[in-house]
Amino acid sequence: MSDPIEAQVGCALKERRWTLAIAESCTGGLVGHRITEVPGSSDYFIGGIIAYAYETKEKFLGVEPETLETYGAVSEETIVQMAQGVRKVFDVDVGIAVTGIAGPASDLTDKPVGLTWVAVSTAEGVVTESHHWTGDRSSNKLQSAEAALQLALRIIQEAS
Repeated sequence: MSDPIEAQVGCALKERRWTLAIAESCTGGLVGHRITEVPGSSDYFIGGIIAYAYETKEKFLGVEPETLETYGAVSEETIVQMAQGVRKVFDVDVGIAVTGIAGPASDLTDKPVGLTWVAVSTAEGVVTESHHWTGDRSSNKLQSAEAALQLALRIIQEAS
């Protein structure tokens, strides 16, 4: 049986001597929780921001108000700025970001419940993915955290 994804992310970070920070919205700290379940994660995990409100995304992550007004919190444009912002704020090698609509109701846009964006920012740029989960709130949060960790592992392993 292989190590859990969060342990694999930790190993990949340690191999490169890289550091990590996380910006979470819909997952409410779940990604950070999983990262810190790994013994020795303090070697590479610097911290995180749970940026649930627009104001928090703007003030602490540097998300532009115009981005939120134009595209909303659950968008590729916003997730890119969240990932870049958390990487800059914590001065780390890797920034992971997650935003989405966990449910059970949608936000006040036409975006569906379960829509999630994840992003990973490194010196090489930002990679994003969108997902549309169909579970309940808890399931959508769990799947979003897993997707963020999977993307992070892939990006870290592929980095030059």
